[in-house]
Amino acid sequence: MSVELVHVYRNNLVESIHRFDVVAVKNSEIIFSYGDPYKETFWRSSAKPFQVIPFLESGGRKAYDIYGEELALMTSSHGGEEEHVKTVKSIFKKMKVSTDLLDCGTSAPMYSGEFKRMIKENLPFTPLNNPCSGKHSAMIGYGLLNNIDLDNYIDKDHPIQKKMLSVVADYTDMDKDKIHIAIDGCGVPVFGLPIYNMALAYEKLSSDKPFMKEISKAMTTHPYYVAGTGRLDTIIMEETKCRILAKLGAESVYCMTDLKNKLAIAIKTEDGAYRALDALVPDLLFHHDLIDEIELKAIKARLPLQIKNHRKEIVGTYKTLL
Repeated sequence: MSVELVHVYRNNLVESIHRFDVVAVKNSEIIFSYGDPYKETFWRSSAKPFQVIPFLESGGRKAYDIYGEELALMTSSHGGEEEHVKTVKSIFKKMKVSTDLLDCGTSAPMYSGEFKRMIKENLPFTPLNNPCSGKHSAMIGYGLLNNIDLDNYIDKDHPIQKKMLSVVADYTDMDKDKIHIAIDGCGVPVFGLPIYNMALAYEKLSSDKPFMKEISKAMTTHPYYVAGTGRLDTIIMEETKCRILAKLGAESVYCMTDLKNKLAIAIKTEDGAYRALDALVPDLLFHHDLIDEIELKAIKARLPLQIKNHRKEIVGTYKTLL
């Protein structure tokens, strides 16, 4: 059963409660947990660091001269900011195909600053603003490298998506027939499995297995391209100086790898609220000695951890129960 780990206060009264399931693994063993360490949920965008593997296995980085920022973007749920869009375009230019191949759907930018700018300047939203356009570029690149017909590449029975399922099953130590399949926000299949198995996969990002160091280095060295301005993933990776890799998934799934201590954490917020992650994650890392007090303060200083009204007055806050 999920456990209460974050309370939302307005003055001195608890107004809302957020419950979580959390598991941390090292050497495949559980080292701490809260709630159900085997809670099943959809991995959502936290699966992206592994969905880029077929592209890398096919020699995509060398074939298309993909640099660190571009690889990081392929693992991202980016904010749709100008630099993110520019980088997606760069990937497609190197692949010598049109961005019209993107079948992730049109989306407003996740970053509110870019959203407001585009509205003010009357600019249309495009699939390039979609937070999953980087992932889709890697799928398209994999298809191009292997001469796979890209028509309807998002379909669950398409060879590209069958390969995605195979890779996810391999890295999560799961039988692919036991992985739940549904459709993600960008149209491709999404994978349902225990958070324990998500953590097993993220632990491998700290290993010497093929492509693991390549992916983790790209993500932690270029964290802006993994998420963007004001985002928890980017802030954690920047403030820990590449030591802790972090990746958000929709409905408030969250996965991290401590690359130095070679352990991984997977989190699911029961109600899917992102604000609860901003409150919990820094305190969880500090509570388990994975960041120090200086890092904790630096991370929290960059997060919206105070509740303000329309007059910009502080009227509430969050408290973690660790």
